[in-house]
Amino acid sequence: MRNTHLHTLKLALVTETFPPEINGVAMTLSHLVEGMSERRHKVSVIRPRQNAEDRPRTDGLFAELLCPGMPIPGYSMMRLGLPVRGRLLRAWQKDRPDIVHLATEGPLGYAALLAARKLALPISSSFHTNFHSYSRHYGCGFLTRPALAYLRHFHNRTQITLSPTLELNQQLTADGFENMCLLSRGVNTKTFSPAHRDDRLRTAWGVGPDDLAVIHVSRVAAEKNFPLLIAAFESIRTRHPSAKFIVTSDGPLRRKLERQHPWIRFTGTLPREDLARHYASADLFLYPSLTETFGNVVTEAMASGLPVVAFNYAAAARFIRHGENGWHVPLGNRTAFLAASTELSASTSLRQNLGSAARLTAEGISWDRVIDGFESDLLAVIARHENTQSSPVAALSP
Repeated sequence: MRNTHLHTLKLALVTETFPPEINGVAMTLSHLVEGMSERRHKVSVIRPRQNAEDRPRTDGLFAELLCPGMPIPGYSMMRLGLPVRGRLLRAWQKDRPDIVHLATEGPLGYAALLAARKLALPISSSFHTNFHSYSRHYGCGFLTRPALAYLRHFHNRTQITLSPTLELNQQLTADGFENMCLLSRGVNTKTFSPAHRDDRLRTAWGVGPDDLAVIHVSRVAAEKNFPLLIAAFESIRTRHPSAKFIVTSDGPLRRKLERQHPWIRFTGTLPREDLARHYASADLFLYPSLTETFGNVVTEAMASGLPVVAFNYAAAARFIRHGENGWHVPLGNRTAFLAASTELSASTSLRQNLGSAARLTAEGISWDRVIDGFESDLLAVIARHENTQSSPVAALSP
C-alpha cells in the first residue's frame, strides 16, 4: 500500500525522449524527475535505448528502464520506443507504481497506457508537442485530423492531461480533450545567465564589441518557420552588413540551409553549458515558430539577458510584456515580425534595456513552483483513483 501519510510516491514516467537527448521536452522532463527525486519520491523513467552504448542510469531514488527503439523518420537524432506492453506488465506487477505518467504518445507511450489500464493504475499524461499541426509543414495536411483524433483518444484514456499554457488547454478542450490542467515551465537561471557572456566566443563568430550577433535556438526543421527567420536575418543584414547569425541545434533542414545560406553559422546541437554561453554572448533572439506548445527557448533567452522577438502566444504571451521586457507581435503576422526584428537590431540601448528586464522576469519563473504543482496534480489523481476503486459502484463492476 502506498505510504500516503508521508506523501511519498513511486512514479513511473514514460517518454520517448530524455537526456542525454537535448530538446525542450527532454529538458522539461529532466527537471520534473530531478525535482520529484529531491522531494523523496521514487521515479522510474521508461524510455527507448538511444544508441548501442546507452545504459540505464540509477541515482538514489531515480532509475531507468530502457526499451528497444527506432529512429523517427526525418529525425534520426531522436527515437521512437517500440511497443513493449508485456515487459511493462511484468515490471509493474513486480514493483507496482503509484501512478504512471505518459509524457509522449508514441508506440511506447501507447503500450504503457494499455499496461497501466490493464493493472488498474492511476494514469496522468502531458501534452508537449503539437504533432497534429506538424503535418502541414511536411506536405501531409490530410493527416491533421487523424493525428488530432489519435491524440484525443490517447489523452482521454488518462485521468488528467497537463499542458503548459491556459490557451492550449482551452484549444484542446474545444477539440474534445477532457480533464485538461496547467503544467507550466520554469527556467534555470543559474545555467542560463548573462554572466556566461564570452568575448572569445564572439571573436570566434567574427563579432566585434559594437557588432550585432543574432541567435536562434530550435530544431532545424520545417515546423520552426525558417523561411521567416531567414527573411528577418536578411532584413537585418541590409542595415548591419557585419551582423552575424548563429543557429544552434540540429535537424533535417540543416544541410540544405547551410548550402543555401553559407553566411549563417550553424553550430549543431550543443551541451547545455555551451548553449548557455551562446545565448549570453548574443545580442538579439528571434523566434518565429508557430507550432509551439510552450517554447522553453524563449524563457532561456530571457534568463540569458536577451531581448526576444516572438509571436504572441505560448511562452511569449505569458512572460513577455511588449515593449518592457521583449517584443511580441500578432500571431502569424509576418510583416510585424520582420519590422520588429529590424527595429530592435537598430537600437543597442533598447536591446539592453529589454534584455535587463527580461532577466528580471526570468528570475521569477521558478522550477520549484512548477514541480510543486506537478506533485499536487499527481497526488490528486491518485486520490480520485482510489476513491473510484473503493466505491460501491466500482466494486460491483465486472
